[in-house]
Amino acid sequence: MDFTTLQIGIEKNVARVALNRPEVRNAMNATMIGELTEAIDWLDTRDDIRVIEICGNGRSFCAGADLNYMKDIADNSYMENLADARKLSKLFQTIYFCNKPIIALVHGHVIGGGIGIIAACDVVLAENDTVFAFSEVKLGLTPATISPFVIAKCGEAMARDTMLSGRKFTAQEALKFNLVNYVGTMEELNKRLDFYTENYLAASPSAIRDCKQLIRSVSGHDDPYSPVFEMTSQLIAKERGGEDAQERMNKFFKK
Repeated sequence: MDFTTLQIGIEKNVARVALNRPEVRNAMNATMIGELTEAIDWLDTRDDIRVIEICGNGRSFCAGADLNYMKDIADNSYMENLADARKLSKLFQTIYFCNKPIIALVHGHVIGGGIGIIAACDVVLAENDTVFAFSEVKLGLTPATISPFVIAKCGEAMARDTMLSGRKFTAQEALKFNLVNYVGTMEELNKRLDFYTENYLAASPSAIRDCKQLIRSVSGHDDPYSPVFEMTSQLIAKERGGEDAQERMNKFFKK
């Protein structure tokens, strides 16, 4: 399959998906959201793919939403914003409910929706200097569509600490919050990546699939039709058209 915002390499039973908009630090636009959803869906259906890795080309893993994309949606109607929010939520759901183990390798900046991607993954490896932030509140918005996945992984205390303030936090804090599983140099991360990949390849694919379902079921996060996904989509659609968000985003665009 051909993608314009992703690079996909497949070696033996492992697929590496690289976000490939390095000129904007892999900021997400509508095309990337759609392509990443399609890519994970496609890889999930392939029997020869046993492990999926997600990384980012260039200086950062993902700097959140693309500026031009934000400008476009700022002028959208509520229904247009709702349709867009549903697509964004669907991306995170597709990663979270994937039957294959997914490992994220992150560096640079991981902002907003970028955190949503890694929160939906099974294992996250972060370079020492990686910086994270839920910057939405500073734009009059909330991290709505990513919140089910972040809170499921990290808990309410972490959400209150980081989402309410929109503050930046370090890789070591992310490790403490259980957002990431391992922090180190890039050389160390690649060794850790190989370690996880080898263990996944040594396990039964059907047992891994069942184990992922087991974990979701026991933790109470196993419903792909949960109303929380629609609720969060409606919330962000409403906020985008709100007076405060419009004013803050306009100031942000001018800067």
